[in-house]
Amino acid sequence: MVNMSVWETLAALRDFVYRNGPHLDYMRRRREWFHRMPEQHLVLWWIPAGHIPSLSEALSRLELLRRNGPSPLAFTFREPYDPPAEPATPMDERLGTALR
Repeated sequence: MVNMSVWETLAALRDFVYRNGPHLDYMRRRREWFHRMPEQHLVLWWIPAGHIPSLSEALSRLELLRRNGPSPLAFTFREPYDPPAEPATPMDERLGTALR
């Protein structure tokens, strides 16, 4: 099962997930419905405006995070990175290099 969404800012996503609201009620009860995952299962990364990330892109980013830890190409809420100064291409060329 994969859950993906696109947000304009990290702050907006964090507010949705962890601040008061209907989603927070589900987050508080997540241990009732889900088993603890043995490896990293959530990855965040910046995309250019208008880009719709693919499932393969998400899986590549997750693998990058699992293999190398947080970086500007794949990060977590706990260790976030600022958006890039230059607009990224839809599939950042550095990602392809990092996965080899």
